[in-house]
Amino acid sequence: MSDNKNPWGNVKGGGGPRKPSGGGSRRPPHGGGNDPIDLDKMMRKAKDDFGDMIPGNLGGGAIGLIAGLILLVLFVTLCTYIVKPGENAVVQRFGAWERTKAQEGLSFKFPWPVENLQKVNVNEIRKMNIGFVERFGRSTTQAQDIPEESLMLTSDRNIVDIDLVIQWNIKSAEDYVFNIKDQEATIKKVAESAIREEIGQTNMFPIITTERDVVAQQTKEIIQKNLDEYNSGVNITQVLIQRAEVHPDVQQAFQDVQSAKQDAEDVQNRARAYREDILPKARGAAIQLIQNAKAYKESTVAKSTGDAERFNSIYESYLTGQDVTKKRIYLETMENVLTNAQKIIIDSNDGKSGVVPYLPLNELQSKKKN
Repeated sequence: MSDNKNPWGNVKGGGGPRKPSGGGSRRPPHGGGNDPIDLDKMMRKAKDDFGDMIPGNLGGGAIGLIAGLILLVLFVTLCTYIVKPGENAVVQRFGAWERTKAQEGLSFKFPWPVENLQKVNVNEIRKMNIGFVERFGRSTTQAQDIPEESLMLTSDRNIVDIDLVIQWNIKSAEDYVFNIKDQEATIKKVAESAIREEIGQTNMFPIITTERDVVAQQTKEIIQKNLDEYNSGVNITQVLIQRAEVHPDVQQAFQDVQSAKQDAEDVQNRARAYREDILPKARGAAIQLIQNAKAYKESTVAKSTGDAERFNSIYESYLTGQDVTKKRIYLETMENVLTNAQKIIIDSNDGKSGVVPYLPLNELQSKKKN
């Protein structure tokens, strides 16, 4: 048996403890965490060192091999780790952040307490509910309302009941681990503050009808901005408003108000329809009246112009032949006068009157009786 009991200080070819070369202090086996580890060299050293401790009559070679295997198992257990797809490994050295390994595969670290390891899944989409909790049954899932989270005050002083779902993942593992404490609780508080801020600046009716997506998008931007200011390493992927309703205590009053608004809108719509119907007709009648007036004006002016020209032509004819012109004017005038008159012409040239006297006796008698 060897007289030296220190398994780490005696090697073949010399006695006494091993000293680092160059007289300096011993360096870490990783050289700061980046130098590769020579497993074969460590196995040989372990075998040689443990072999010096084994008596020659006890089969030191086999026991040394077993000890080497145990050392190898301890090394693999304490100094190696595997990074799975989608994971980041955050390594701390004496409590301080040393490095983050994002590449999947096998890697090495110093054993605890020199280095500590924390794995974070950065690809997983996490979900957080605000305003309700999900109760899982055998076949169904029910949502239980949390009034202290779901009831919010709008800008028009109404109370709205909102259920919100936040989806998020991790974009920086070291920021997520070191910069915020109790990460999920912090994210939930920031999300509650953001949704209350946005709801407090919006009227109730758009929230429960057509503006849900707008409110959700603006809430997402506020949450992300606040978390970025904290350097939280969190990325908000989506904000969903699953339910937005009026508070049950004022549901009936709200329905009455909405019915009144609907009635007012119906009246306004009918008025607009009547206006759209009557205005084109009035415009058409006005245009037609203006066109008729213009036509009457043009025809009157044309007729007057023609009459004046005709008078001038007759006057010029009259000046050249007064007797002929007088007779022609007389004949034309009588023609115009007698054109539509009922008339009887009696020719008395042969000495006969040509008219038979007629006395309506029957008609006179009937009138006398009446």
